[in-house]
Amino acid sequence: MNSLQQTKQLGQSIWLDNLSRTLIQEGGLQRLITEDGVSGVTSNPAIFFNAISKSPYYRDDVQRLKAAKTPAEPLYEALVIPDIQAACDLMRPEYDRTNGRDGYVSLEVSPALAHDAAGTIAAGLRLKAAVQRKNLLIKVPATPAGLKAIEELIAQGCSVNVTLMFSLAHVDAVAQAYIRGLQRLVNSGGDPHPVKSVASLFLSRVDTLIDKQLDSVGGDALKLRGKAGIALAKLAYREYQKTFKSEAFAKLAAKGAQPQFMLWASTGTKNPAYNDVMYVESLIGAETINTVPDATLAAFRDHGKATASLENGMNDAQSHFDALAKIGIDMHEAGETLQVEGVKLFEQAFDQLLRLLG
Repeated sequence: MNSLQQTKQLGQSIWLDNLSRTLIQEGGLQRLITEDGVSGVTSNPAIFFNAISKSPYYRDDVQRLKAAKTPAEPLYEALVIPDIQAACDLMRPEYDRTNGRDGYVSLEVSPALAHDAAGTIAAGLRLKAAVQRKNLLIKVPATPAGLKAIEELIAQGCSVNVTLMFSLAHVDAVAQAYIRGLQRLVNSGGDPHPVKSVASLFLSRVDTLIDKQLDSVGGDALKLRGKAGIALAKLAYREYQKTFKSEAFAKLAAKGAQPQFMLWASTGTKNPAYNDVMYVESLIGAETINTVPDATLAAFRDHGKATASLENGMNDAQSHFDALAKIGIDMHEAGETLQVEGVKLFEQAFDQLLRLLG
């Protein structure tokens, strides 16, 4: 076994944070599934901009749809929905093997809807109907409007990948929205078992922001650099265990409900001075997912070490948060700042994509 396969043996799923027709049509995604045990795919507007602008496999469809005067957003969906369907089909054996615990592909609603709960709900249900795959996750941001949409989508039996989470407050709010949705689904006579949700916590962006703040403080504070993201993930996992191993959730679990797994996102190391697989090696644990970009996946396959590391250093993680608070760094405030920035970045990427297709 290579380190990616060993990680799967330890109970963590490795998903690919990339998708393109090149990966699908040239067999790259199937090889990752077969040889490395990759068991899911995440996508976003930036990923699809890169795919559509570079892959030759979109060219004929783009020309045909433009000739038919298809508006940019429907044109985008007409291009990517077949990719999502093809990826779902490749992941379907894993979905079946795990009885719906793994093997998912994520498709994001328009980032322009990040503050529009009703619009997000309508878009999520529309995309679910268009893709028609059981192992689809509709990607929704953890904004205040997004939380309302998450609850409603879950209540309507729609599986959700919650994105743009940057704090423990986000982790708690998202878990509660998921549980409220499940309870409503059960109360209405629905079966919660086919409903899947993952909670995507972004890590390297946290370190980028906190490191800048530590640089401003200087002195001994510099020793705290590069550790906030991993500490955040460990504390988030502690909260996951409290919430989804509780007696309260056990009542829903008895009816078939699945826990909302934590997903480590933004796991490509942005600071070249840091270990290029730090957000993988340090966070391997059961009932979690790590979605990795191509370069990080290749690096971990090459020289990563797979050990059950996630629950190690929980006290150190809390001590790190306490040390940051003592010097005036507010992790909750940082999370809110990063979420606002994240929404803007996704909106910009989507606008860029629509301009490409307009």
